[in-house]
Amino acid sequence: YGAQYGGSTTSILINLPGETSSVVTALDGYQMARQGRAGAALATAAIASFIAGTIATLVIALLAPPLAKVALSFGAAEYFSLMVLGLLVSVSLSSGSIIKAMAMTLLGILIGIVGTDVTSGVERFTLGLSDLFDGINFVPVAIGMFGLAEIVRNIAGGEGGARSIQTKNISGLMLSLADLKRIITPSLRGTGLGSILGILPGGGVVLASFASYALEN
Repeated sequence: YGAQYGGSTTSILINLPGETSSVVTALDGYQMARQGRAGAALATAAIASFIAGTIATLVIALLAPPLAKVALSFGAAEYFSLMVLGLLVSVSLSSGSIIKAMAMTLLGILIGIVGTDVTSGVERFTLGLSDLFDGINFVPVAIGMFGLAEIVRNIAGGEGGARSIQTKNISGLMLSLADLKRIITPSLRGTGLGSILGILPGGGVVLASFASYALEN
């Protein structure tokens, strides 16, 4: 829980997800930080994470046996359907050209299949390099796709020639009552959807975060 939540801090402040589940946090959280609402974004992430983590712990403690049966009942067809759902959600979250979004999704698939197949043990696109036997880690990909791009953008002067590096003090960590009312219902919806998708081994956490974001948009 700490690792998953910790990724939201860097996503909001410097547009650099620390975990795969934090990619969607960077979409809106960083924009809030650029508008001077970093404190509200951090508070929202903390409260939503606390709600989801608490309820998920209770769900696991009370319903572990039936949830395990559901997870184990998933076969190749079900996982394929979930992967297609994840790809469709990724495309639906994009803005601009659908063709470019599909191209980037395809690039993500190509990056994801690098490594050793867990079923057959066959090496795929590893070029004989032992460092690629376990696949390409998300952290260097995130640094390259988000971190370096943001650094280059700021060095180049950002939009309109003005640098957008956040140098202001973070304030407003306490949400107003109106803000709390707005985030409770989406947090509960995301918790419910995440409890269903999160029990699946493998990419459950990624599907849960992207599907929850798509549900609210």
